[in-house]
Order: sequence, then C-alpha cells, then structure tokens
Amino acid sequence: MHGGLTVFLLATLPAFGPAPAATAGRTAGSTAQTTTRTSAAAAPAADTRSTPRGCLPGGNGYLRARIRGAMNLDIDWRNAEIECEGGPRPDGSGVRVSFAGPQHPDGRRLRLVFGVGTVQEGASGHALPTNLTVIFEGEERLFATRGAENCTVDELRQERLGALGGPKRSWRIVARGFCIAPASTLNSDARILVSRFDFAGNAMFEDPPPELPPALKP
Repeated sequence: MHGGLTVFLLATLPAFGPAPAATAGRTAGSTAQTTTRTSAAAAPAADTRSTPRGCLPGGNGYLRARIRGAMNLDIDWRNAEIECEGGPRPDGSGVRVSFAGPQHPDGRRLRLVFGVGTVQEGASGHALPTNLTVIFEGEERLFATRGAENCTVDELRQERLGALGGPKRSWRIVARGFCIAPASTLNSDARILVSRFDFAGNAMFEDPPPELPPALKP
C-alpha cells in the first residue's frame, strides 16, 4: 500500500442508515439497500451540531460522490454544510484532503478522505494515484481502498487563497476522479465502490521551523 491510512477499528456495527430528519431515502422493491442523497436542505436547521463552520471562505467548496455496495449514497454536499481541511501527506508524497458532511442529531457523520499522490503544493496534475477512506463517524465503521492503484484523480488544480507569501499558505484544491475497485472494511467482507467523485476543498502548507544554530541546540 502506498501512502495509505493505517486505521484500527474496535468494532463493526450495522450499515449506516439515514437519520429521520437529516436525509431523504428511497427503497427499491424488496432490497434492503437504501439510496440516500444528502443536501443542504436535508440537514436539520434547529440542531446546532448539524451546522458546520463551512468549507471555504468564498463559499465555493463542495463534494459530490456516488457510492454503491454495502450502502448506496449519492452525496451532494455544499460549502455551508460541510467542513473541509487538508495539507501535505505525512510522507510528503502528495496532498490529503478531508470532507466531513452534516452531523446527524444522534452524532453520526460521514467523512471522506482523499490521499492524492505525486502532486505538490501549487501544482496541477492528471491521472494521479489516489487512496480513499470513507469513515462513518459515530458507528466505528471505516472503508479503505488500501492501494493507490484503485482510485484515480483525473484532473487536479490548485488556486491560491488569501495573501501571497508567508510561512503558511492556503490553496483551494479542485479535483475530479473515480475508483475502479471497492473500498473494504478491515474486519469484514463489506465493500463499497465510489464510482465517481469531484470536490473543491482546501489544503494548508506550512514552512518547517528554522533550524537552530549548533551552539543553541539543547
């Protein structure tokens, strides 16, 4: 696995289902799977926990994704209803961008984390190998692709946010892509396929602290 996330799960609970006031679902025939579409209008307005701080200051953040398999989800998250964050991957091999959707009244929340390889700060790219992790917070369920060859970012570009220069620099990350292999849990045979996705989030890059002269080192 190249640059994937290492996650330890304590338990696997039943599949993530729509909360009564937070999502709208439709069930086809006698199947047990549910296709759920989440949007800004679907999030309960009265619950403060379901009102995130927003993704990008310009209001142009979003995440769209199609998920099929152990659960069926059509995600259409807009800037005001999501939280996003990102930065360089821990090994410096690319960019990691995370999106957290609206929080349900019972504390459940869906988070998607994209680890895009080979691209560096400020650069554009095509056909970039990507790891994807889908986390059902509040249920201790996690799906991971476990390999950068299973998902691809077709196109990625970066747009500078805020003031130029300085030790900390923020970028708007805009990307679209797809997966050709499913993400699976660590301790069961449940699988999901994210057949397509596109997003606009942010990534923060920071210069390392200056190294002390030898005479001042402890």
